[in-house]
Amino acid sequence: MNGSRTSILEWIEEGKLPPDKAPEALRLAGVMPRPRDWGRFFDQLTLWLGTVFCAAAVIFFFAYNWKEMGRFAKFGLVECFIIASLALCWRLDLERTAGKAVLLLATLLTGALLALVGQIYQTGADTYELFAAWAIASFAWVVIARFGALWLVWLALLNLAAIFYFQTFGGFFGLLFSPERRLWALFGLNTAALLIWEIAASRGVEWLRERWSARILATASGSMITALMIWAIVDFDRTDHVLALPVYAMWMGAVYYYYRQRCPDLFVLAGGVLSGIVVVTVFLSKHLLRHNEGGGFLFIGLIIIGLSAWGGLWLKSVAAEERT
Repeated sequence: MNGSRTSILEWIEEGKLPPDKAPEALRLAGVMPRPRDWGRFFDQLTLWLGTVFCAAAVIFFFAYNWKEMGRFAKFGLVECFIIASLALCWRLDLERTAGKAVLLLATLLTGALLALVGQIYQTGADTYELFAAWAIASFAWVVIARFGALWLVWLALLNLAAIFYFQTFGGFFGLLFSPERRLWALFGLNTAALLIWEIAASRGVEWLRERWSARILATASGSMITALMIWAIVDFDRTDHVLALPVYAMWMGAVYYYYRQRCPDLFVLAGGVLSGIVVVTVFLSKHLLRHNEGGGFLFIGLIIIGLSAWGGLWLKSVAAEERT
């Protein structure tokens, strides 16, 4: 679709197509959305918003009526909602989008039920245990659903569990669970998820071929390793920070090889370009701005402009190669 739009715009620039014919050409090429496309879009939008809002409504209902309801009424109501969601999911069929949306609702309500247990009985469990138990309890549904968005929700629960775990064991174990170790753990988790996702998609798992899901994982992985690289530049004297340099280089090389040669993805490549510009800027800032000289700011600004222009031209050439 993007290739058709670009071709039509190029025809207009070259004078091969009159500008007043552009709307009709875009419509015939399927670039401009038709009324039924808008209808499908709003159907999906209202479905997913309704799913999330239903889960939020249950949570806010308990918060508002907390004192007026007994614990058995609270547990019974949430469990009834979960059972009703599962029954409706079975009735709608998991192969349909509506069935997957209802299963997502059941997954969200499971978290509400676990939070309710902790709030009523004051078990003393740490926050990370809530998210870990939530991920374990919903794992079977995630596997059965075969739905990318639900897998991302499950991975988000694992990320939150890891974050709160390191926060819980911060104090005395700070040397073991320092902030950079948290970044390493999150980087390893999201990179492993991205690797498994791409391998499964390349081997024919149809429901994993949606690129937006893999792009979110690539963004999470890239953000973590970029943050680690920035940390290493700012505090390069520590041994564990030195490790970030080869890992970052391998990550950038792997991104270029796979998303340029094997599975072209302009979004991930653009993220790699942005990461490189940020790292170069931080490196230059550390070494050139020690004495607050105006020339350093000017030089860094010119470098950013030059790298951005080069990155834009390179990405444009990659996009042109994909269209041919």
